[in-house]
Amino acid sequence: MQVLITGANRGIGAALAGEALAAGHQVIGTARNIAGLGAEIEWLALDVTAPESVAAFAGFMAGRPLDVLVCNAGTYPDKTCRSPADFTRDIWETALTTNVTGVWLSLQAVLDNLLATKGKIAILSSAMASSARAPGGAYAYRASKAAVTNLARNLAADLQSAGVAVGSYHPGWVRTDMGGDSADISVAQSASGLWARIEALSLGTTGVFEDYNGDRLDF
Repeated sequence: MQVLITGANRGIGAALAGEALAAGHQVIGTARNIAGLGAEIEWLALDVTAPESVAAFAGFMAGRPLDVLVCNAGTYPDKTCRSPADFTRDIWETALTTNVTGVWLSLQAVLDNLLATKGKIAILSSAMASSARAPGGAYAYRASKAAVTNLARNLAADLQSAGVAVGSYHPGWVRTDMGGDSADISVAQSASGLWARIEALSLGTTGVFEDYNGDRLDF
């Protein structure tokens, strides 16, 4: 299979690329800066917040079969925000532009490739997107992940008849730059579970919102 992973140069994205390679698949990875990255996978430059970068990426991918798209690139700009005053316009724009619009533009660029193969779309969301789990705080991040989870759900409804399955996934609280050193699980644990979820995704399960262990999450 041909697998494309956005933000594959570090963290969960890099570990997912390793899982796909170990399973014998060909992997295309994206990063904003691809200089000096390893040769095991094919690298394409992509800044999901920059229309000209997305357009160039779409040109590189034109006409190429694609079986799996993993929308992993994301950001948590309000991680250190504590009071409402901390949530500036820039914080909101960064969260929504990267985590929602960036996901949409990425998949829009390669949707024809996925339709041609009846492929799969996996969107990395978060349990923080769940309205049923709302302890407060992290407003911009939570809102952006809720929006992209809703996007995945609606795409699943629209693309099912075309043979494309869509799922959104919580990677767990992972020891990455975003999750911090005190997080629950390693990058390897998260990626292993996520890859199993992606492999299990089908038209019969399209629209799922699950964590890396396969447990269903409330929207």
